[in-house]
Amino acid sequence: MSSASPSTTASPTTSATTTSATPTTPAGTSAAPTTPAAMPPSSAPASPPPTQEPAPTGLPEQVGPLTVYYVAVGDNGVSGPKIGCGDSLVATTTAPVRFTDQVGPSVGTLLANKKRDVGLSGLINVLYQSNLTYLGGELDGSTISIWLSGQFMLGGVCDIPRAKAQLEYTAMAASGATSAQVFVNGRPIDEVLSLK
Repeated sequence: MSSASPSTTASPTTSATTTSATPTTPAGTSAAPTTPAAMPPSSAPASPPPTQEPAPTGLPEQVGPLTVYYVAVGDNGVSGPKIGCGDSLVATTTAPVRFTDQVGPSVGTLLANKKRDVGLSGLINVLYQSNLTYLGGELDGSTISIWLSGQFMLGGVCDIPRAKAQLEYTAMAASGATSAQVFVNGRPIDEVLSLK
């Protein structure tokens, strides 16, 4: 009888193994749809990435404030990184927003601000008269590259480093990068702004 009990136990174990094998087969079947689901995101980046939702890049949806940089004229690096003609670059934050890729919304918020003065903060936005549109961005290691289209409308030679810094620092803060490259109408920002 003792040997019957192990046989009985062996039969349920075999049944359990068979039962486990059956769910493993559906899991294998589930894995098949997962693989095709993985295929379209791979082919999606080959297509235009801005058209696709950022979900194919694997970024989770988040809710949080965006960091946007503005200029403290004549602050000489006291309130933030020293830039331009003795100015400082100062980080500000927006109200929480929903995003999957923070770079586009952050740069878009900066470009959409058409006011020179940032509230009563004393900060200014030198890009307020510019007509620029964010086209896309790409993080490669620790460098964020962003592409814009449109035209700069700046107030003078000191606005050149201010505009460049606003764009670069906003993109770096959004991406976690330590350096930035900005392209406008397919050309490097230094080349574009040197013509102004």
